[in-house]
Amino acid sequence: MPRSVNAVASRKRRKKILKAAKGYFGARKNVYTVAKNAVEKAWGYAYRDRKNKKRSFRRLWISRINAATRMHDMTYNQFMFLLKENKIDLNRKVLADLAMHNPEIFKSIVDKVRK
Repeated sequence: MPRSVNAVASRKRRKKILKAAKGYFGARKNVYTVAKNAVEKAWGYAYRDRKNKKRSFRRLWISRINAATRMHDMTYNQFMFLLKENKIDLNRKVLADLAMHNPEIFKSIVDKVRK
């Protein structure tokens, strides 16, 4: 009896990898084994950098809030402590956006926590 292989599923799996390797240079785009290595490496980087993106945005927000609070004679650390003390629940993303685009509203928040 002949050996049964699921050619449809195998071809689909290979096509998926080669489609993901579209735009790569040289053999990475059309030789399955090379493309598979390149695509797996790329997926690993993508997974890692989705985490790093959140980290780098948080750093950006903190530096923006810090710059804005220093304009009002306060440090970032003092400002965040006073926010928690006054039970004002605004996250860093919102605070950074206010500091950049609505400085008058941000100033009112600083004045509120200072009292």
